[in-house]
Amino acid sequence: VQLVESGGGLVQPGGSLRLTCAASGFTDDYYAIGWFRRAPGKEREGLSAISTSDGRTYYKSSVRDRFTISRDDAKPTVYLQMNNLGPEDTAVYYCALTLGFYTGSYLQTYGYEYWGQGTQVTVSS
Repeated sequence: VQLVESGGGLVQPGGSLRLTCAASGFTDDYYAIGWFRRAPGKEREGLSAISTSDGRTYYKSSVRDRFTISRDDAKPTVYLQMNNLGPEDTAVYYCALTLGFYTGSYLQTYGYEYWGQGTQVTVSS
C-alpha cells in the first residue's frame, strides 16, 4: 500500500489549496481515508475523512465550513479542498488509510494503518 500526498505549498492568508492523496496497492472495496495535520509544536490532529463503509464524510468542527473532502474511486484518490486559509493552518498535512469495514473514530490517528509522507502547507503573507 502506498499513499502519496501532493498539492501543498505557500499560500497567502485567505487563499485556497487542494491537497491530493493518491492511494495504491490495495483492492478492498471498504476503506476510509483521512486527512490529518501536525502543526509545529502540536500533536497530529484529524481534519476530515471519507469512508466507503458508510458512504459518509467526517469533519473536525473547526474546519467544516472551510474544508471539503472528496474522492475519485476510479483511481482511488482523495482530495481536500481548503479555502480561506489562515496562518493557523500552517502544518504538515498527511493522508492515512484504513482498510476494511471500519466502525471506529475516523478522526483519530489510531484507526489508520497506512500513512503518507506528508505535504507542507504554509500560510503566510
